[in-house]
Amino acid sequence: QVQLVESGGGLVQAAGSLRLSCAVSGRTFNRYTMGWFRQAPGKEREFVSAQTWSGIYRTYYADSVQGRFTFSRDNARNTVYLQMNSLKPEDTAVYYCAAGPFGITVTSLGEYDYWGQGTQVTVSS
Repeated sequence: QVQLVESGGGLVQAAGSLRLSCAVSGRTFNRYTMGWFRQAPGKEREFVSAQTWSGIYRTYYADSVQGRFTFSRDNARNTVYLQMNSLKPEDTAVYYCAAGPFGITVTSLGEYDYWGQGTQVTVSS
């Protein structure tokens, strides 16, 4: 059983930064597709960023966060990170970490097998 535990959320002012962490336990995740999603109140969960393995790591971002958010991973620690800079009030949401097998469509929620419990990010104006 794979378990994902997010941390690092909180309250930050607009233009500030936060780094989210997602610790993965239960299985070596080096070649898993790892994704970050978010869900704002009253809205559907949406894709934020993901990284896949196909001999090399490839990283993907939603247009809304491109250039501001950075996905990274530390395989030795079985942890992935989401560095969020230049935060905006519209980034306010619960952020979820997800893990899925090789070859999935990274933006498709239903193709991920495992999810964390989420961490709240609130950006004040």
